[in-house]
Amino acid sequence: MSGTGGRSGRGAPRGPGAPRGRGAPGKGAARDADLQDAPDRLVSAEARDEDGEGSIRPLALEEFIGQAQARANLDVFIRAARARNDALDHVLFVGPPGLGKTTLAQIVARELGVNFRSTSGPVIARAGDLAAQLTNLEERDVLFIDEIHRLNPAVEEILYPAMEDYQLDLIIGEGPSARSVKIDLPKFTLVGATTRQGLLTTPLRDRFGIPIRLQFYTVAELELIVKRGARVIGVGMSDDGANEIARRARGTPRIAGRLLRRVRDFAVVGGADQVTREIADRALSLLDVDSIGLDLMDRKYLRMIALSFGGGPVGVETIAAALSEPRDAIEEIIEPYLIQQGFVQRTPRGRLLTPHAFRHLGLAEPAPGAAQYALFRDQSEEEA
Repeated sequence: MSGTGGRSGRGAPRGPGAPRGRGAPGKGAARDADLQDAPDRLVSAEARDEDGEGSIRPLALEEFIGQAQARANLDVFIRAARARNDALDHVLFVGPPGLGKTTLAQIVARELGVNFRSTSGPVIARAGDLAAQLTNLEERDVLFIDEIHRLNPAVEEILYPAMEDYQLDLIIGEGPSARSVKIDLPKFTLVGATTRQGLLTTPLRDRFGIPIRLQFYTVAELELIVKRGARVIGVGMSDDGANEIARRARGTPRIAGRLLRRVRDFAVVGGADQVTREIADRALSLLDVDSIGLDLMDRKYLRMIALSFGGGPVGVETIAAALSEPRDAIEEIIEPYLIQQGFVQRTPRGRLLTPHAFRHLGLAEPAPGAAQYALFRDQSEEEA
């Protein structure tokens, strides 16, 4: 079984003048630069080279922990495809980073007994890059495209007939001598992964016959993942130690694995033969990860709104200036988990801390008659 992730060396005709980026390059490039400049965080769900996830990834559906409905549905679709001796329909995994989209894509290929080829939306700059990938596929192979929402529009146009009719439509030459060439492709399965389904175009989204949304994991599921990871990397793990790590993993296996490795380091240096709750608590506290997974940046954000702006509402531009962070980093890296946990509410007038945030910070709540809490109550009543 192939596990190639780079571009194929086999040549393919390139469409002339294909643009290299999606949409207006200025705005997108600036946003990407802002996100790259955001501080590295232990509790970030984005993949890192040093995570070493490959060593602890499950290899089969029955080994995969969590996502019960997604696993059950995939099992049916995979078994049906094998029984028909046919390619699996195209699959789209949707969900926040770190929940197992890449792992499930690899498992799909392994369960089907076919080759797995991997790339990502930003890497496929031109139509010829995608053509090279597609023409190297064998019958029923799986092609995985991560961050598929970042595909170049010109490349996306090539995908439509490839997904629907298993054909490549390419333009050879330029001007009056240009001609259209159709290349037949083997029946293959495209597996796409995206963290931002809303950025997918409707024609592309509608061509995926199997859309699967992944959910955040429960603490109980993360405990099992931590225990399995501990066995794989060869460290003893008590039940309460696994629970302590799981509670701080923000519902995300990738973060759980990263915290496990860092706690393992503290246990090894301390001469402990297994990770206990006390060791995990001490290690994660020293790493500035609190009891529910908030890190220093999260608490800095919350305390700044609480102490400098009376709990809000305060605009995101003001927050970005106060924290010396780009707006995109605030909205896409810091705020999602805080909003999910009920610490922050977005209102028309800006960000507003909830009473839950003040309790977690150990700060007194503003007086009940304060203007911002009148706004909070009004909105809560409207939602009710």
